[in-house]
Amino acid sequence: MKHFINLDDLSTKTLNGIIDNAIALKKQHKAGEINETLKNKTLAMIFDKSSTRTRVSFEAGMAQLGGHALFLSDRDIQLGRGEPTTDTAIVIGSMVDIIMMRVSSHETINTFASNNSVPIINALSDESHPCQLLADMMTYKEHKGSIQGRTVAWIGDGNNMCHTYMQAAKAFGFTLNIATPKGYEPNQTFTNNYQDHIVLFNNAKKACQNADLVVTDVWASMGQEDEQAKRAIAFKEFQVDQDLMKHSNSDAVFMHCLPAHRGEEVSADVIDGSQSLVWDEAENRLHAQKSLLLYLLG
Repeated sequence: MKHFINLDDLSTKTLNGIIDNAIALKKQHKAGEINETLKNKTLAMIFDKSSTRTRVSFEAGMAQLGGHALFLSDRDIQLGRGEPTTDTAIVIGSMVDIIMMRVSSHETINTFASNNSVPIINALSDESHPCQLLADMMTYKEHKGSIQGRTVAWIGDGNNMCHTYMQAAKAFGFTLNIATPKGYEPNQTFTNNYQDHIVLFNNAKKACQNADLVVTDVWASMGQEDEQAKRAIAFKEFQVDQDLMKHSNSDAVFMHCLPAHRGEEVSADVIDGSQSLVWDEAENRLHAQKSLLLYLLG
Protein backbone atom coordinates (compact mmCIF):
# COMPACT_ATOMS: atom_id res chain seq x y z
CA MET A 1 0.00 0.00 0.00
CA LYS A 2 1.37 3.39 -1.06
CA HIS A 3 0.77 6.43 1.15
CA PHE A 4 1.95 10.04 0.87
CA ILE A 5 2.45 11.21 4.43
CA ASN A 6 5.87 12.81 4.19
CA LEU A 7 7.82 13.91 1.14
CA ASP A 8 10.52 11.35 1.78
CA ASP A 9 8.02 8.49 1.68
CA LEU A 10 8.76 8.47 -2.06
CA SER A 11 12.05 8.22 -3.92
CA THR A 12 13.53 11.15 -5.81
CA LYS A 13 12.84 9.33 -9.08
CA THR A 14 9.17 8.84 -8.15
CA LEU A 15 8.75 12.45 -7.02
CA ASN A 16 10.23 13.75 -10.26
CA GLY A 17 7.98 11.38 -12.21
CA ILE A 18 4.91 12.76 -10.42
CA ILE A 19 6.01 16.32 -11.20
CA ASP A 20 6.68 15.56 -14.87
CA ASN A 21 3.26 13.94 -15.17
CA ALA A 22 1.69 16.95 -13.44
CA ILE A 23 3.17 19.24 -16.09
CA ALA A 24 1.75 16.95 -18.78
CA LEU A 25 -1.68 16.88 -17.08
CA LYS A 26 -1.69 20.67 -16.92
CA LYS A 27 -1.02 20.94 -20.66
CA GLN A 28 -3.70 18.34 -21.31
CA HIS A 29 -6.24 20.29 -19.25
CA LYS A 30 -5.35 23.61 -20.92
CA ALA A 31 -5.86 21.94 -24.30
CA GLY A 32 -9.36 20.87 -23.29
CA GLU A 33 -8.62 17.15 -23.43
CA ILE A 34 -10.79 14.85 -21.30
CA ASN A 35 -9.11 12.42 -18.92
CA GLU A 36 -11.45 10.16 -16.93
CA THR A 37 -8.85 7.77 -15.55
CA LEU A 38 -10.44 7.94 -12.06
CA LYS A 39 -14.02 7.37 -13.19
CA ASN A 40 -16.04 5.68 -10.42
CA LYS A 41 -13.27 6.38 -7.87
CA THR A 42 -14.06 8.24 -4.64
CA LEU A 43 -11.77 10.46 -2.58
CA ALA A 44 -12.69 11.17 1.07
CA MET A 45 -11.38 14.58 2.19
CA ILE A 46 -11.15 14.89 5.98
CA PHE A 47 -10.65 18.37 7.44
CA ASP A 48 -10.27 19.77 10.93
CA LYS A 49 -8.51 22.88 9.58
CA SER A 50 -9.98 25.51 7.28
CA SER A 51 -8.91 25.41 3.66
CA THR A 52 -9.18 27.16 0.32
CA ARG A 53 -6.52 25.76 -2.02
CA THR A 54 -6.46 22.24 -0.60
CA ARG A 55 -10.21 21.68 -0.81
CA VAL A 56 -10.72 23.30 -4.21
CA SER A 57 -7.69 21.63 -5.82
CA PHE A 58 -8.48 18.10 -4.65
CA GLU A 59 -12.21 18.39 -5.33
CA ALA A 60 -11.71 19.92 -8.78
CA GLY A 61 -8.92 17.47 -9.52
CA MET A 62 -11.10 14.45 -8.84
CA ALA A 63 -13.87 15.93 -10.98
CA GLN A 64 -11.45 16.58 -13.87
CA LEU A 65 -10.27 12.97 -13.68
CA GLY A 66 -13.84 11.64 -13.74
CA GLY A 67 -14.00 10.75 -10.03
CA HIS A 68 -15.85 12.05 -7.01
CA ALA A 69 -14.72 13.82 -3.82
CA LEU A 70 -16.47 13.84 -0.43
CA PHE A 71 -15.85 16.82 1.88
CA LEU A 72 -15.89 15.60 5.49
CA SER A 73 -15.46 18.29 8.14
CA ASP A 74 -14.84 17.27 11.74
CA ARG A 75 -18.01 19.22 12.51
CA ASP A 76 -19.98 16.86 10.28
CA ILE A 77 -18.60 13.41 11.11
CA GLN A 78 -18.37 11.40 14.31
CA LEU A 79 -14.60 11.90 14.54
CA GLY A 80 -15.37 15.40 15.80
CA ARG A 81 -17.67 13.98 18.49
CA GLY A 82 -15.14 11.64 20.02
CA GLU A 83 -15.34 8.48 17.91
CA PRO A 84 -11.98 6.67 18.15
CA THR A 85 -9.70 7.59 15.25
CA THR A 86 -9.12 3.92 14.48
CA ASP A 87 -12.86 3.23 14.14
CA THR A 88 -13.36 6.18 11.79
CA ALA A 89 -10.35 5.14 9.72
CA ILE A 90 -11.58 1.57 9.25
CA VAL A 91 -15.13 2.60 8.32
CA ILE A 92 -14.24 5.37 5.85
CA GLY A 93 -11.52 3.26 4.27
CA SER A 94 -14.02 0.47 3.61
CA MET A 95 -16.21 2.80 1.52
CA VAL A 96 -13.81 4.91 -0.56
CA ASP A 97 -10.75 4.40 -2.76
CA ILE A 98 -8.39 6.99 -1.25
CA ILE A 99 -8.34 9.37 1.72
CA MET A 100 -6.90 12.88 1.97
CA MET A 101 -6.45 14.50 5.39
CA ARG A 102 -5.86 18.14 6.41
CA VAL A 103 -5.69 17.85 10.17
CA SER A 104 -3.93 19.28 13.20
CA SER A 105 -2.25 16.12 14.43
CA HIS A 106 0.27 14.24 12.32
CA GLU A 107 -0.39 11.23 14.54
CA THR A 108 -4.01 11.13 13.32
CA ILE A 109 -2.72 10.65 9.77
CA ASN A 110 -0.37 7.89 10.90
CA THR A 111 -3.27 6.17 12.68
CA PHE A 112 -5.35 6.24 9.49
CA ALA A 113 -2.44 4.80 7.52
CA SER A 114 -1.95 2.00 10.06
CA ASN A 115 -5.61 1.01 9.96
CA ASN A 116 -6.41 1.25 6.27
CA SER A 117 -6.22 -0.67 3.03
CA VAL A 118 -6.47 2.49 0.87
CA PRO A 119 -3.86 5.19 0.23
CA ILE A 120 -3.64 8.09 2.71
CA ILE A 121 -2.53 11.59 1.66
CA ASN A 122 -1.22 14.18 4.10
CA ALA A 123 -2.67 17.45 2.83
CA LEU A 124 -1.26 19.30 5.87
CA SER A 125 -0.46 18.41 9.45
CA ASP A 126 1.35 20.12 12.29
CA GLU A 127 4.51 18.36 11.09
CA SER A 128 4.58 18.71 7.31
CA HIS A 129 2.83 19.77 4.11
CA PRO A 130 4.16 17.53 1.31
CA CYS A 131 1.44 18.32 -1.27
CA GLN A 132 2.50 21.96 -1.26
CA LEU A 133 6.08 21.00 -2.03
CA LEU A 134 4.99 18.98 -5.07
CA ALA A 135 3.37 22.15 -6.42
CA ASP A 136 6.36 24.31 -5.49
CA MET A 137 8.88 22.02 -7.15
CA MET A 138 6.64 21.73 -10.20
CA THR A 139 6.42 25.52 -10.43
CA TYR A 140 10.16 26.00 -10.15
CA LYS A 141 10.78 23.38 -12.83
CA GLU A 142 8.30 25.05 -15.20
CA HIS A 143 9.91 28.48 -14.84
CA LYS A 144 13.56 27.85 -14.07
CA GLY A 145 14.39 24.21 -14.82
CA SER A 146 15.95 21.77 -12.40
CA ILE A 147 16.34 22.92 -8.80
CA GLN A 148 19.17 20.46 -8.19
CA GLY A 149 22.30 22.30 -7.06
CA ARG A 150 20.41 25.54 -6.45
CA THR A 151 20.07 27.51 -3.19
CA VAL A 152 16.71 28.15 -1.55
CA ALA A 153 16.19 30.64 1.28
CA TRP A 154 13.43 29.95 3.78
CA ILE A 155 12.58 33.14 5.68
CA GLY A 156 10.37 33.16 8.78
CA ASP A 157 8.99 30.51 11.11
CA GLY A 158 10.50 27.04 11.43
CA ASN A 159 7.06 25.52 10.92
CA ASN A 160 5.58 22.56 9.03
CA MET A 161 6.31 24.19 5.66
CA CYS A 162 9.92 24.74 6.70
CA HIS A 163 10.14 21.08 7.75
CA THR A 164 8.90 19.97 4.35
CA TYR A 165 11.38 22.22 2.55
CA MET A 166 14.08 20.46 4.58
CA GLN A 167 12.84 17.12 3.24
CA ALA A 168 12.71 18.59 -0.26
CA ALA A 169 16.33 19.79 -0.01
CA LYS A 170 17.43 16.20 0.42
CA ALA A 171 15.02 14.75 -2.14
CA PHE A 172 15.73 17.27 -4.91
CA GLY A 173 19.37 18.06 -4.16
CA PHE A 174 19.36 21.75 -3.27
CA THR A 175 20.84 23.71 -0.34
CA LEU A 176 18.30 25.22 2.05
CA ASN A 177 19.24 28.36 3.99
CA ILE A 178 16.81 28.76 6.91
CA ALA A 179 16.50 32.18 8.57
CA THR A 180 14.35 32.35 11.70
CA PRO A 181 14.26 34.57 14.77
CA LYS A 182 15.90 33.01 17.81
CA GLY A 183 13.46 30.65 19.47
CA TYR A 184 11.55 29.94 16.26
CA GLU A 185 13.93 27.44 14.68
CA PRO A 186 12.61 24.23 13.07
CA ASN A 187 12.06 21.10 15.15
CA GLN A 188 15.37 19.66 16.33
CA THR A 189 14.52 16.20 14.98
CA PHE A 190 14.20 17.63 11.48
CA THR A 191 17.38 19.64 11.93
CA ASN A 192 19.25 16.49 12.89
CA ASN A 193 17.78 14.40 10.08
CA TYR A 194 18.51 16.90 7.31
CA GLN A 195 21.62 18.64 8.65
CA ASP A 196 23.65 17.81 5.54
CA HIS A 197 21.26 19.82 3.35
CA ILE A 198 20.50 22.91 5.46
CA VAL A 199 22.24 25.97 6.91
CA LEU A 200 20.65 27.79 9.86
CA PHE A 201 20.67 31.59 10.20
CA ASN A 202 19.13 34.20 12.47
CA ASN A 203 19.76 36.85 9.81
CA ALA A 204 17.46 36.96 6.78
CA LYS A 205 19.85 38.95 4.56
CA LYS A 206 22.66 36.45 5.04
CA ALA A 207 20.31 33.56 4.29
CA CYS A 208 19.28 35.18 0.99
CA GLN A 209 22.81 35.52 -0.36
CA ASN A 210 23.15 33.52 -3.61
CA ALA A 211 19.55 32.30 -3.31
CA ASP A 212 17.71 31.27 -6.46
CA LEU A 213 14.37 30.92 -4.68
CA VAL A 214 13.08 32.81 -1.64
CA VAL A 215 10.15 31.32 0.28
CA THR A 216 8.15 32.46 3.28
CA ASP A 217 4.94 31.72 5.16
CA VAL A 218 2.69 33.53 7.64
CA TRP A 219 4.28 34.42 10.96
CA ALA A 220 1.43 32.87 12.97
CA SER A 221 -0.02 29.65 11.56
CA MET A 222 -3.50 28.30 12.21
CA GLY A 223 -3.88 27.71 15.93
CA GLN A 224 -1.29 30.35 16.82
CA GLU A 225 -3.54 33.39 16.44
CA ASP A 226 -3.14 34.31 20.12
CA GLU A 227 0.62 34.70 19.48
CA GLN A 228 0.15 37.18 16.63
CA ALA A 229 1.24 40.31 18.51
CA LYS A 230 4.26 38.58 20.07
CA ARG A 231 5.34 37.11 16.76
CA ALA A 232 4.95 40.43 14.93
CA ILE A 233 7.66 41.83 17.19
CA ALA A 234 9.94 38.78 16.93
CA PHE A 235 9.67 38.59 13.11
CA LYS A 236 9.91 42.30 12.24
CA GLU A 237 13.33 41.83 10.60
CA PHE A 238 12.11 38.84 8.56
CA GLN A 239 9.73 40.45 6.08
CA VAL A 240 10.48 39.51 2.47
CA ASP A 241 10.54 42.92 0.80
CA GLN A 242 12.39 44.36 -2.18
CA ASP A 243 15.43 45.17 -0.05
CA LEU A 244 15.70 41.56 1.11
CA MET A 245 15.18 40.19 -2.41
CA LYS A 246 18.14 42.32 -3.60
CA HIS A 247 20.40 40.13 -1.45
CA SER A 248 19.40 37.07 -3.51
CA ASN A 249 20.45 36.38 -7.09
CA SER A 250 19.20 38.90 -9.64
CA ASP A 251 16.97 36.29 -11.30
CA ALA A 252 15.68 34.80 -8.04
CA VAL A 253 11.98 34.02 -7.74
CA PHE A 254 9.58 34.20 -4.79
CA MET A 255 7.04 31.69 -3.49
CA HIS A 256 4.46 31.63 -0.68
CA CYS A 257 2.02 28.81 0.03
CA LEU A 258 -0.79 31.32 0.84
CA PRO A 259 -2.80 32.79 2.43
CA ALA A 260 -0.48 35.80 2.65
CA HIS A 261 -0.54 38.86 4.87
CA ARG A 262 0.85 41.76 2.83
CA GLY A 263 2.82 44.11 5.02
CA GLU A 264 3.74 41.33 7.45
CA GLU A 265 5.77 38.36 6.18
CA VAL A 266 5.88 39.77 2.63
CA SER A 267 5.53 43.21 1.09
CA ALA A 268 2.89 43.83 -1.56
CA ASP A 269 5.47 44.80 -4.18
CA VAL A 270 7.18 41.41 -3.84
CA ILE A 271 4.17 39.10 -3.81
CA ASP A 272 2.49 41.08 -6.60
CA GLY A 273 5.74 41.82 -8.45
CA SER A 274 7.57 40.27 -11.38
CA GLN A 275 9.64 37.85 -9.26
CA SER A 276 6.57 36.26 -7.70
CA LEU A 277 5.39 32.83 -8.81
CA VAL A 278 2.67 32.48 -6.18
CA TRP A 279 -0.29 32.35 -8.57
CA ASP A 280 1.22 29.62 -10.74
CA GLU A 281 2.29 27.90 -7.53
CA ALA A 282 -1.30 27.96 -6.23
CA GLU A 283 -2.77 26.74 -9.54
CA ASN A 284 -0.24 23.94 -9.67
CA ARG A 285 -1.66 22.43 -6.49
CA LEU A 286 -4.46 21.18 -8.77
CA HIS A 287 -2.27 19.46 -11.33
CA ALA A 288 0.39 18.14 -8.92
CA GLN A 289 -2.32 16.53 -6.81
CA LYS A 290 -4.03 15.03 -9.83
CA SER A 291 -0.72 13.40 -10.69
CA LEU A 292 -0.31 12.22 -7.10
CA LEU A 293 -3.81 10.68 -7.09
CA LEU A 294 -3.06 8.82 -10.31
CA TYR A 295 0.22 7.53 -8.89
CA LEU A 296 -1.29 6.33 -5.61
CA LEU A 297 -4.25 4.68 -7.33
CA GLY A 298 -2.03 3.01 -9.89
